[in-house]
Amino acid sequence: MSKISQQNSTPGVNGISVIHTPAHASGLQQVPQLVPAGPGGGGKAVPPSKQSKKSSPMDRNSDEYRQRRERNNMAVKKSRLKSKQKAQDTLQRVNQLKEENERLEAKIKLLTKELSVLKDLFLEHAHNLADNVQPSSTENMTNSDNAGQ
Repeated sequence: MSKISQQNSTPGVNGISVIHTPAHASGLQQVPQLVPAGPGGGGKAVPPSKQSKKSSPMDRNSDEYRQRRERNNMAVKKSRLKSKQKAQDTLQRVNQLKEENERLEAKIKLLTKELSVLKDLFLEHAHNLADNVQPSSTENMTNSDNAGQ
């Protein structure tokens, strides 16, 4: 009862094949099915600008090929020089930051020593003040105690 219909697959654009099947006897028109052409199932769409470049390989001896190679070689040189310059700039910046860090650490040590000396002076001064204040207050107490007796 059912007849196996023969299918023809034609490669389409962007990695998609169109499957054509013969029309049925019922007279209904068939709509072509879009299926991925690659074995992986799906594929990325290729922009039209890239399609035309791949479809017409250039002759290696042609002027257009030589010009493209020259432009590409110059672009590669420029890119490599830019990359090398960026690496040198980064290295220079690293060295500057290391030097600045060393200076700042030395300054921290100096300020820490200064703080320690000032703390010691302050504590010594505070201790001397406390010693001077105590006897005078005890003197007043003993004098008033003696006066009351």
